[in-house]
Amino acid sequence: MIDWPRVRQLRNEVGTSEFDEVVAIFLDEVQEALSRFSADTNREGFEQNLHFLKGAALSLGFKSLAKLCQDGERQSAQGQSQMVDVPQVFEVFESSCAEFKSGLGKLKRL
Repeated sequence: MIDWPRVRQLRNEVGTSEFDEVVAIFLDEVQEALSRFSADTNREGFEQNLHFLKGAALSLGFKSLAKLCQDGERQSAQGQSQMVDVPQVFEVFESSCAEFKSGLGKLKRL
């Protein structure tokens, strides 16, 4: 669910002192995108929102979320946005966050 080598790479790129801030910004931006995503009842902006979410997820190593968003982005681009399972996107985000937060303690010791 989490690409820990990517998380370590990001931590090394931004530095350990800035890493927590980067994570906080990521989570805030994703929450905003998820709000736009869930409010888009006509599904007109699904492709763009899913593209943003995919990129953000890849940046922080949320590989399951990135894959789900990539699939939804592709469906939306093909005019099949109704096939995107919105609740699943939220569930995968929440479970990814839980796994990420529980694994951060181990990461900080490395």
